[in-house]
Amino acid sequence: MSTAGLVPMERVERTILVLRGRRVILDSKLAALYGVTVRVFNQAVKRNAKRFPADFAFQLTREEYEALRSQTVISKTERRGGRQYLPYAFTEHGAVMAATVLNSPKAVEMSVEVVRVFNRLREFLASHRQLAAKLEELEKKIASHDKHIVTLFNAVRSLMATPEKPKRQIGFQTKGRGRGLPPTHPAS
Repeated sequence: MSTAGLVPMERVERTILVLRGRRVILDSKLAALYGVTVRVFNQAVKRNAKRFPADFAFQLTREEYEALRSQTVISKTERRGGRQYLPYAFTEHGAVMAATVLNSPKAVEMSVEVVRVFNRLREFLASHRQLAAKLEELEKKIASHDKHIVTLFNAVRSLMATPEKPKRQIGFQTKGRGRGLPPTHPAS
């Protein structure tokens, strides 16, 4: 039986956050996906703490928790006054390991979906990096082409401009006192 109909991949995607530079799912979201309460989920994790090194799961700091609450990722009033402890965040490997310690059929099925979503997200980010690199390369080419085009336009404009020839004056010019009149001589 496929879980794709039970829990759409988009729902799983919405549960993934980025904390401490890693893509993670919080314990409450993972417990809901696996069909158990958060208390049962965290008890199973604590009983098998050796299976969850720091790169598989970590507990949020008070600052991280408050920042997530302010972004409404975490409900401020979760049943009877909220959480009594800071939540745990699980990486892709931690989510799979959690499914194995829960040992329920739904948890195993959902862990497959979680891995698929993480893989899809990884592929999506990789294609974005490649696209960004190609875009940057094109921008550099266009910038160099723009410089060449501007130089070309300036050269064409200078060729199109007709040089100004000195204007010839019309009429009789003398080097004397007046403007074109013969010099006057006194009669003797």
